[in-house]
Amino acid sequence: MIPNVSRKRPTIRDVAREAGVSYATVSRVLNGRDWVSPEAVRAVQDAISRTGYTTNQHARSLATGRSGSIAFLLTEPQHLLFEDPNFSVLLRGVAQALSDRQLTLILMIASTPEERSRTIAYLNGGHVDGVLLVSPHSGDPLLKQLVQAQVPIVACGQVLGFEAAISSVSADDLGGGRSAVEHLLAAGCRRIATITGPQDTFGGVFRLRGYTDALTTHGLAVDPAYVVHGDWSRESGAAGMRTLLERVPDVDGVFAASDAMAAATLPVLREAGREVPGDVRVVGFDDSGLAATTDPPLTTVRHPLERISEEMVRLLVDVINGRTPLSITVPTSLVLRASSPA
Repeated sequence: MIPNVSRKRPTIRDVAREAGVSYATVSRVLNGRDWVSPEAVRAVQDAISRTGYTTNQHARSLATGRSGSIAFLLTEPQHLLFEDPNFSVLLRGVAQALSDRQLTLILMIASTPEERSRTIAYLNGGHVDGVLLVSPHSGDPLLKQLVQAQVPIVACGQVLGFEAAISSVSADDLGGGRSAVEHLLAAGCRRIATITGPQDTFGGVFRLRGYTDALTTHGLAVDPAYVVHGDWSRESGAAGMRTLLERVPDVDGVFAASDAMAAATLPVLREAGREVPGDVRVVGFDDSGLAATTDPPLTTVRHPLERISEEMVRLLVDVINGRTPLSITVPTSLVLRASSPA
């Protein structure tokens, strides 16, 4: 005779009993609410592992009207998800933060009209409870469509023109840009150029504003010849550096608004016979893994993406639960390396 080895499916009450907490506490942890102590969260998560509890997602959706899924929506071409190290760091952090809250991650790309159309149709179908919006560009028609879809949204970086409608978590791009240029000024540089990020993004606009603020605060004029615009990529960094050397052959400091652009300036300067940091100091922005591997390693502004990803998920859960949209700014810090030492 074959023994009956089936057993009752573990319930929330089983998890509560195992964790030594109330049913309500387990429910709050499972629903991603924040008014639970870290100790209680760990106890519940450990109890879930021991009991083998799994959420009956269909029953939960019927009861709550929620899908338990969150979209990570990138508005750039899909190849950048793998080429730009910032996106992979952000995606990894978001995935962990959602997992901790028993929420499912759905990756979506919307950089073409066809992709935008499919994205809006999917969101209007109620398949996700909220959207984590990455790399938004002002003027993108998707932004208005997202707001009209009335889905909770938190963006990485403020969305220019939609600040009142879309919550955001941003690095202190203004302060970071200012600190980069003030470092170059303190090192004795006076002919400081910049390669900006896209001017339809919050980071591109405010890192440039940090550059101009630092110069004007120190009594230096902002010369348009010293400013070239890039798109975060290596290619735009190299092209920008060549343009700057044509315009300002005696440039002695460069602030590039991304590490990828900053890294691309180094071989261009080397080919032109300019030593870094002896002749020209270079500062980037991100403190990505790339920064420590260049020759010389990059001084850069640290973009705290791990914290930003956690804050984005926390804020999105709050917005889903009815919180009014708001913006959070996370501080940056300068990391000194050989391309512009102290």
